[in-house]
Amino acid sequence: MTLLTLSVVGTLGLAVVPAPYVIEMPGPVYNTLGSTTDADGKDTPLITVSGTATYPTDGELSMLTVYVTGSPEAHPTWFEVAAAWMRPDYAVLPMELFYPAGTTRTDSVNAAKIQMDNSQQEAIAAALTNQGIPFESEIVVAEATPGYPAEKLVEPGDIVKTADGVAINNVSDLRAIIKTAGIGNSIELVVERKGETVALTVGIVASDHDGETPVIGILCGGTYRFPFDVNISLADVGGSSAGMMFALGIIDTITPGLLNGGENVAGTGEISADGLVGPIGGIVQKAFGARNSGATWMLVPAENCAALFGRVPDGLRDVSVSTLDDAMAALLAISTQSGTEALPHCSAG
Repeated sequence: MTLLTLSVVGTLGLAVVPAPYVIEMPGPVYNTLGSTTDADGKDTPLITVSGTATYPTDGELSMLTVYVTGSPEAHPTWFEVAAAWMRPDYAVLPMELFYPAGTTRTDSVNAAKIQMDNSQQEAIAAALTNQGIPFESEIVVAEATPGYPAEKLVEPGDIVKTADGVAINNVSDLRAIIKTAGIGNSIELVVERKGETVALTVGIVASDHDGETPVIGILCGGTYRFPFDVNISLADVGGSSAGMMFALGIIDTITPGLLNGGENVAGTGEISADGLVGPIGGIVQKAFGARNSGATWMLVPAENCAALFGRVPDGLRDVSVSTLDDAMAALLAISTQSGTEALPHCSAG
């Protein structure tokens, strides 16, 4: 009886003791060609284009999300963590990967919103670049991240003009120069601040998020002047991983024919204005989300293939892509049902 009582008490303890982890699981799936509920609760097209010709679409080009439970203010219990470990579509990850020391849930949500805003602008730029439609651009600092080299150097509203002497037209340009310079070095920034030119030397360190990405510690967004209006309506979703699917949805909207051939295609991946597709988090959870939504195809960033290998859910065919052009070529094959067998995929190794 005593042993039984101790067992019951131990089990109950697991149900309430907080664990230093977050739990990542498949989140909602949104069709970029369909509609969604806006911030006011009204049904509205996810992508609306005005000021240029638009064309009918069909099928789905769906963006994938993950839902993360757990935060510094509300840890999951060990019981919840143990249950998540048993599921192939869930992931249990250290809390500090999502919330570096001193970061709150509010901080994370605000940063994710900025990333989403940037992603939408980069997606529009990528779509127009892909279609040969010219536009003007510049990048503006939204905020400096506390504890990073740029904190006391840059100011909100600074317009980044050059980095190491190279003209900066978008966020991707700046990231590339920071990556080339590398951790432990510095870059020379020239910014326009309230009409004046200011030169800055900013150090480069490893991101607290993954310990390896070179960063200077600023959140900035592309300010573009497009020749027509594109509005992306998506409330309560943050991050940058929907960029590629936004770009494809825009292209399908402004070009004749059906980009996906009316098929149900899902995908994920960051996008840069020049069409490069970048890796994202939660790739396995997103694959399960795609399968659960009824998608038969999933476009996957090539850099995420290693994590997805051997874990693609039954009934889903993944396609590895590195650029927006790769994604367009994959959709052509899917829409025409010609050459789909040759499309590269993570499950092939």
